[in-house]
Amino acid sequence: MTGISDDVLLVHGGTPLEGEIRVRGAKNLVPKAMVAALLGSEPSRLRNVPDIRDVRVVRGLLQLHGVTVRPGEEPGELVLDPTHVESANVADIDAHAGSSRIPILFCGPLLHRLGHAFIPGLGGCDIGGRPIDFHFDVLRQFGATIEKREGGQYLEAPQRLRGCKIRLPYPSVGSTEQVLLTAVLAEGVTELSNAAVEPEIEDLICVLQKMGAIISMDTDRTIRITGVERLGGYNHKALPDRLEAASWASAALATGGNIYVRGAQQRSMMTFLNTYRKVGGAFEIDDDGIRFWHPGGPLNAIALETDVHPGFQTDWQQPLVVALTQASGLSIVHETVYESRLGFTSALNQMGAHIQLYRECLGGSACRFGQRNFLHSAVVSGPTKLQGADLVIPDLRGGFSYLIAALAAEGTSRVHGIDLINRGYENFMEKLVELGAKVELPGGDLV
Repeated sequence: MTGISDDVLLVHGGTPLEGEIRVRGAKNLVPKAMVAALLGSEPSRLRNVPDIRDVRVVRGLLQLHGVTVRPGEEPGELVLDPTHVESANVADIDAHAGSSRIPILFCGPLLHRLGHAFIPGLGGCDIGGRPIDFHFDVLRQFGATIEKREGGQYLEAPQRLRGCKIRLPYPSVGSTEQVLLTAVLAEGVTELSNAAVEPEIEDLICVLQKMGAIISMDTDRTIRITGVERLGGYNHKALPDRLEAASWASAALATGGNIYVRGAQQRSMMTFLNTYRKVGGAFEIDDDGIRFWHPGGPLNAIALETDVHPGFQTDWQQPLVVALTQASGLSIVHETVYESRLGFTSALNQMGAHIQLYRECLGGSACRFGQRNFLHSAVVSGPTKLQGADLVIPDLRGGFSYLIAALAAEGTSRVHGIDLINRGYENFMEKLVELGAKVELPGGDLV
């Protein structure tokens, strides 16, 4: 966002968040699993689907291409039938895609099913460069031809796509997904080295294997895919959203609250849980979820570096930084994944935080941003009292971080662009109310 929009939320801070919320399927898996259904010759069933904007965008794009999408028998279940895949109108694709980057992942499946695809210009959160050129380079290696046309890129596959050897310069999640969704029906073997191995990638591989794909993962970040002639459908329950769960955990810590996150799982959050405990947060794990709370007393300053899985995820960083403004001493945060992800801290400083950004790598290891003039390291001095302010949401995780800051602050904040949070947080305003947050719409209506 570059300006103030009409979707504003008034947040009256100073009240600890307490209660229970539920997280459902991961935003970083569910839309990709929906795209995977395009590859099948039979219907698929996807369960634990959250009601978020990215899901609605992909549902619309699938329907434009002839896929029937309907609710299943249980809440949060979708049935996707790709029997009659067809070409879609370019203008309709562009209208449905909006600011989402998901359409780039339609390339491989559509090339396999139709022999061609059109991909409009892509948006997404403004957190640093996420170039799509590599996606197109990968597709060319598989044998696709790409032609720039008005409003986007037109791709063709005159013959069956062929497997190839690919090494990623960086273990990008999006690039790994592109290779997986393209390689499973390509002729021969594809070898992908330096691949992303996030839990959501593993879950996507599980989806594809259920469809009939042959995929192996080695311990050195190498994934090998043996192309098959045909894929069927799948029946799959999406893994829970560990990124949303961590956001609520940070909210509990920053506000001095106590939140039970039903659906949260320990295995995919182990790195976060270790850091949470070092900061001074408390948690308790059971079979149904994880309870997060502030146990009282001062929080601890820490040194933190983000990294690809199994490191500390970049999407965990922004919400936790809000909690670090309340820790005693100097915390150091080194962002190594997205070069512009610390830009949100200027609003925290406006609220009373003391955060200084640096171009140097303030961490134990150098990263690819160290010599490129990006403000990608931060020193957080605390504790500082936060005061309510006028805030404009910059991106998904930064936006939720602003909400946490507003909830922890004294006084009232006006948070603009709140609708952006709908991209990745299901029913988040209802959840805020359930946790006792004092929030209202500008007209005085309670959420």
